[in-house]
Amino acid sequence: MFSTSRAGLLLLAVLLGGCSSSAPSGSPDFRPGAPGAGDPYFPTYGNGGYDVSGYDVNVRYDPATKTLRGTATITATATQDLSKFDLDLARLAASKVTVDGAAATSSANGNELVITPATGIRINRKFTIIVDYSGSPGQLANKTLGDGGWLNTTDGALALGQPESASTWFPVNDHPSDKATFQLEMTVPDGLSVLSIGVPGPKTTAGGWTTWRWTENSPLASYLSTVIIGKYRVTTTTHDGKPMITAVPDSLPADGPAAKSLARTGEIADFLATQFGPYPFDAYGGIVVNDDRIRYALETQSRPTYSASFFATDPNPVVIAHELAHQWFGDSVALERWQDIWLNEGFATYAEWLWQQHAGTDTMASIFDRTYRGFDWNQTPGDPGVEHLFGDAVYDRGGMTVYALRETIGDAAFATLLTTWTSTYKDRNADTAELIKMAEQVSGKDLGAFFQSWLYGKTAPPRP
Repeated sequence: MFSTSRAGLLLLAVLLGGCSSSAPSGSPDFRPGAPGAGDPYFPTYGNGGYDVSGYDVNVRYDPATKTLRGTATITATATQDLSKFDLDLARLAASKVTVDGAAATSSANGNELVITPATGIRINRKFTIIVDYSGSPGQLANKTLGDGGWLNTTDGALALGQPESASTWFPVNDHPSDKATFQLEMTVPDGLSVLSIGVPGPKTTAGGWTTWRWTENSPLASYLSTVIIGKYRVTTTTHDGKPMITAVPDSLPADGPAAKSLARTGEIADFLATQFGPYPFDAYGGIVVNDDRIRYALETQSRPTYSASFFATDPNPVVIAHELAHQWFGDSVALERWQDIWLNEGFATYAEWLWQQHAGTDTMASIFDRTYRGFDWNQTPGDPGVEHLFGDAVYDRGGMTVYALRETIGDAAFATLLTTWTSTYKDRNADTAELIKMAEQVSGKDLGAFFQSWLYGKTAPPRP
């Protein structure tokens, strides 16, 4: 994520997966799945008792009435003997739920959809949930971090936000620790575009309505999904043999700074691949949103979303570099818990510095020095707290931590760390402890004091 409010800027171990398919032994112990994933910062986000492998969402949205009607097919595996379980679904109502084809009982409990299957689900068993739902979607209120999720716009709608947003338009296990693949079919009135993530599929039109299709075959954290509906100029090309889809609203100039910035996506991604390893997804691109309520950029998987405010007067390749870096750090390698968000933002900030040095507009050493001199060291990135989840410590001190790590272990070991990290944890989740362990392995150094100082200390760490 890249926020316009950041001064000085141009703007666990593995994925819960690999469950055995063998039949469980012994008598079942059916219990409800937890109504939250247990994240220390957001205990009620997500749910427990199962692991989702894929979402297939089929939605029809009418901007005239601001109503949404959809069917979501969710494939999952039980991680315990389940008597019932929850999905996250906000401001929308389920009309019918089945589990493996049998009618299930469901009820709403705030933003939770509580589902009781006809029979208990044994641990390690794969099962399929189908939810028919509808309503008038809206925002998830968050007094600390700002509202997120579905917004109606003058010509359509959009769904975007961090740390949660997906539950405002489809039923979901809305926490990064449960990554899953994603397919979308969305039907809207003719003349509107539907932009989302992944590889585009065929469009079909009937009776004044058009259905758009998108598929993301790499598992994603649910907040990295998006849908944007409106009047757009959509450019479709290929890059490195993969589809490249960029989209700029009709309300912005066709040859303006936003379009010129997006046009550099392939170039910037290729440069970052020389540092971080192969680009991790099947598609490239970017989407610009021209709405004053969106004042940030978000690393929506394979196709970042950018506020038009980043391109108000001039092209801005730095914000492009930041969000593309997240495709490796935050998207492909995702968080296990929100406390470790510096792993996303620190490496993305470091990528900004890399790009500026590569482009000849600044040097990494000078950017580090300016940031170091002006920083308030009371802010810590390793455990920022919910209030400072998107604060300067996570971004700027996180970036300084990455730069200082490179200076401490040396260029060769650091280069090995980057590519080993992104390949080892590709399509998975990881945390700070695992980064420290890997950094020590590739460098042969004890880095406990280094990370304690840079991530948690309240005084300025020694300059590297």
